Amino acid sequence: MREALNASGSISPAPTDPRRAPTGERVRAACAFCLQRRNLRRTLRIALVVGVVLTLINQGAVILSGDATAGTWVRCALNFIVPFVVSNAGLLGGRRE
Repeated sequence: MREALNASGSISPAPTDPRRAPTGERVRAACAFCLQRRNLRRTLRIALVVGVVLTLINQGAVILSGDATAGTWVRCALNFIVPFVVSNAGLLGGRRE
């Protein structure tokens, strides 16, 4: 880790250390990283494939029988949202700055 002298003369982490950046900056940097075209294409593709499979497994019979309620569609949406979030978490966990 790079270190620098602060105004009081003591050693502190360099300001470019992402672990020491304010929370808002870290969140913005994480969002910007996840929204990069190559990363977004990958995570959306994962969410689409996994979401379709989970929806067919978990809600397919209800949808095909015509008995789907608003709750069914909320669960279907979550089948896509959860893999998208998990794949982005994995992407962020594996990145190096």
